[in-house]
Amino acid sequence: YDLLALAYQADLTRVATYITVAEGTNRTYPFLNISDGFHPVSHHADLMERILKLVQIQKWHVQQFANFIKKMADTPDGQGSLLDHSLFMYGSNMSNSDRHNNYPLPVMLAGGANGALKGGQHVNLPEYTTFSNLHLTVLNKAGLDVQSIGDSTGVIAGV
Repeated sequence: YDLLALAYQADLTRVATYITVAEGTNRTYPFLNISDGFHPVSHHADLMERILKLVQIQKWHVQQFANFIKKMADTPDGQGSLLDHSLFMYGSNMSNSDRHNNYPLPVMLAGGANGALKGGQHVNLPEYTTFSNLHLTVLNKAGLDVQSIGDSTGVIAGV
């Protein structure tokens, strides 16, 4: 995340993708006192001990993203901050990793997108809204006039 923040600050990039953990990894988290691999923990079989470990790991990942967002907010950029002038999407490819369920996906948008993104809200979408609607919305918030992408049915209103 520090390298991403530096790349944005130096205007070396305007687009980045960052995978914090590959879903099939056996990475351990000894600094969280978790010696089990991520993937086995994610298949928790509804065992509370594993669920609590997964929650601890996921909280740590979200905290790293929050630290990055704070760094972007604290970095001046023209008449605002880097966060004011950026749009970041953070989420997961799984809803319930134990069942390999990908609905509903937990996703968040952060940043101001140069005033195009209305923040501070939770948007509850109609059931089974296609994920490509979010991608279409992000593209349009980034200033691209795109009418459709994949199986999209339209942009998400009020975002």
